[in-house]
Amino acid sequence: MNPLPPGLHLYDDLHQGDFYDTDTAQITAAMIRTFADLTGARFEIHLSDSGAQAHGFPAQVAHGLLILSVIEGLKANASVQLNSFASLGWNWRFALPVLINDTVQCRITLLNKRRAGPKSGLLTLQVTVHNQHGQTVQQGETRLMVHGAVTGAFIPATVFKV
Repeated sequence: MNPLPPGLHLYDDLHQGDFYDTDTAQITAAMIRTFADLTGARFEIHLSDSGAQAHGFPAQVAHGLLILSVIEGLKANASVQLNSFASLGWNWRFALPVLINDTVQCRITLLNKRRAGPKSGLLTLQVTVHNQHGQTVQQGETRLMVHGAVTGAFIPATVFKV
């Protein structure tokens, strides 16, 4: 396995086993509340400690899809960029609960790649999300379309910041 250095990496530059780690993100009560309001998923395990404890959790549990959304943001803003232009889906598993004030980080590893055309490729990435205790809380695979080498020019990915 080879760690990828910061920067933009194109299809032709990548090899099976290449990996990088994202920055971290702390999951707050405000994030959980906002996600519940946005989605309408207002289950008691997400919105109160007593509701979570009634179901055997020690404290409020973040929505699994909130964590997946946070991971997408960490991936999009990482110092390593894979120059993707389309996501082709996720195959995902929630392994352990993420609680309020937990910190998450993910390791992204290239499982395989194949050419999708003369100027693009398809990557399959393993994404493993750890909490501050080093426990795997979520994991799965995502497939991305990425730019390959284009004679004389590269088309960099753009991340818009608000």
